[in-house]
Amino acid sequence: MLVPVLISRLLIREMADSQFVTLQEADGPRRFPIAIGLTEAFAIERRLQNAKPLRPQTHDLLDAVIRELGATLERIEITDLESGTFFARLVLDRNGDRIEIDSRPSDALALGAAYRTPILVEEAVLEEASQPGDIEGDAAPGGLIDDEDDDDDAGFA
Repeated sequence: MLVPVLISRLLIREMADSQFVTLQEADGPRRFPIAIGLTEAFAIERRLQNAKPLRPQTHDLLDAVIRELGATLERIEITDLESGTFFARLVLDRNGDRIEIDSRPSDALALGAAYRTPILVEEAVLEEASQPGDIEGDAAPGGLIDDEDDDDDAGFA
């Protein structure tokens, strides 16, 4: 069974190797973090804020290719968790045909962030990875994005 989730927090620490995006169960308390790269974290942040770069970045390019080929991104599915690695797929619709494309969750989330594309997680993945808590306890002060570097914990976008 697929469970709807939302991006509840994006933690960006420029001086660290891993950034984190936290997904929160849409109608429940379960949440879990996914470690992502800095480039993908910045792409998610930029696309959530609807910031337009002067030239297309990788996720903008993929978005344009999908649209030019007559398809739409219907949803993102996080399908598996093996040895600490999450697996995802993009579910596209092209003229009524369903197309599934293997993806890293970070790339899928960056692609879907601009349109608030639905994100669904397999129940078994949510059960294995989840940490109980409430949305208020997980949200970054002042908003969704927590830009935190190692020297200054007060930098929020």
